[in-house]
Formats: sequence, structure tokens, C-alpha cells
Amino acid sequence: MKATARAHPIQGIVKYHGLRDERLRLPYHDSISVCTAPSHTTTTAEFDAVLDEDEYVVDGDTVTGQEAERVRKVVDEVRERAGVDDRVRFVSENSFPTNIGFGSSASGFAAAAMALTEAAGLGLSRPAVSAIARRGSSSAARAVTGAYSHLRAGANDRDCRSERIDVPDSLEDEVRVVAGMVPSYKETDSAHAEAAESHMFEGRMAHIHGQIADARDALARGAFDEAFELAEHDSLSLAATTMTGPSGWVYWQPRTIEIFNTVRELRDEGVPVYFSVDTGASVYVNTTTEHVDRVESAVADCGVDTRVWEVGGPARIIEESEALF
Repeated sequence: MKATARAHPIQGIVKYHGLRDERLRLPYHDSISVCTAPSHTTTTAEFDAVLDEDEYVVDGDTVTGQEAERVRKVVDEVRERAGVDDRVRFVSENSFPTNIGFGSSASGFAAAAMALTEAAGLGLSRPAVSAIARRGSSSAARAVTGAYSHLRAGANDRDCRSERIDVPDSLEDEVRVVAGMVPSYKETDSAHAEAAESHMFEGRMAHIHGQIADARDALARGAFDEAFELAEHDSLSLAATTMTGPSGWVYWQPRTIEIFNTVRELRDEGVPVYFSVDTGASVYVNTTTEHVDRVESAVADCGVDTRVWEVGGPARIIEESEALF
């Protein structure tokens, strides 16, 4: 009863903000994202009758407190579905910097759900696994199904699950994401908890359904500029709602703004390039294979570390030889 899984983090295209059910992590509205590779999380999970208690280790550190509770929600859901009482040994490693706004919770809980359900012998489809991963992070549901995925809001696991969006090959093969890394402390859960208290939240809810429809249409047509211009605008909408909540969260740093301005200057020069941010100061800069070298150089000139990513696939089970224990 041991398995190892790998999943890629996500970039939100139409981002979710706020949870109407914190226990099940049911979002207020639909969301769409794209996975980024080769960045990934690898997780090995084992049900072991000898253990006295669960053991959770991430990047070499034992997980405690609130983060352990989030992992336990996923573990307990798998235990209940499988009728297993054994404790779990759980080890996870990330190939990219975490907690700086690049979707590490998405890849982390997606890999966890895949490894746990496989180890428990459940044999579930990826959309079904996505509903389990959602208990740790709503974004993780989309990391389970991978590439361009759509998480539908709902009141139960049958409805609130992720599905893969069919797109032309050009959006799978030619999109490149330059990651501009701007480390900064962030409180994603706190921002979600108070989302509905922003006076701009109702405005966001009023237009989000149209954005979902427009995003799906653009992705289905392979319309790079339309899809990622929408992601840029949605980033600004998300930030406006976050900044006008009770705590007034402001995640952006000076270099975040510098990257925004650099992207707009490149676009004025005819380069197809758009910025996007989730909750955090780091920036996704979306472009194409033809222009990625120029874009990466310009982003690096902002004084930040960069990585170049492409579209990643779904969470998957990997060979036993790659297990973490």
C-alpha cells in the first residue's frame, strides 16, 4: 500500500477567490488554469499498520499545525473511501521555490491525492481524484487533471471537480511561461477567508461567469492573445478584491510592478506577451517559443531570478524507483 505521484503547479487564468465552504474548500465560482512544467511536486505515500500516528514531511521538514490539518483532510477522505484505518507515512519534495506565488499548494495536494488514492487501491478517475485534492487546495483539483483545466463550483464532490479543456496543439506546444521570482511572504488562506468582505467582491462575481465563458472560447480556438490578455486583466481584478478586504493585503513588491511595466513595453514593441499573478508577488510572464529568449532576458533585467516553463500534463503515478522512501 505504497505509491509515488508527481504533479505540476498551476497558473490561474481565471482565478478563484474565496471559499463558501471552508471545510470542503468549495469556491464561490468556477476557475481555469494551466499547469507549468517541468516544475513539479513528487510525493510518496504509504499506509502502514505499524505506525502509531501519521507522518507528514515536506522538503525535509515535518509538517505541523494548520498545514498538517490540510494534509490530514485529504488523508482522512482517502481513508474513509477506502475503508482503511492504517496510519500514513507521507514524504513530499518540490523542484521549485515554494510559497512565493507559483502554485506549490496545487501541485502538492494534487500529488498527495494521486499517491494516496493509488496506495489505497481506489482506482479513481482524475476528475474524481480532483475532488479529493480539492480538500487540501481548490487549485489542486486543476493540477490533478493538468494542462488547461476548469474547476466547476458546486455543492458536492460530484459537481465541484476539475475537467481537462481540449485545446489546439499550439497552446500545448508553443506557450512558454517566464517565471519572474519575487520572494515575499503571503497569506493565501487569510485572503480567501475574508474575500467576500471586500466591497469589490460582488463586482467580481458579477463578471466572473462571462470571463469563464470567454476564456474557454479563446482556449478552444487556440487564441493565445485573447486567453492570456484575459489572464492579465483577471490578475488585476483579483488583486483589487484582495487589497480592498478588511486586512488590505498588498502582495506586490516594487519588482512586481517593474515586471508589469516591462511586459507592457515589450507588447508596445509588438511582442505577444502578458503578465499574470496569483496570490503573491511573483509574476508569470506568458509568451511563445519564438519570443521567449527576448522576454526572459527582459524579465531578468528587472533584477529577479527567472525560469522558463511550458505547459504541464496531469498528475500521474511514477515508477517505484523514484519513490522518496
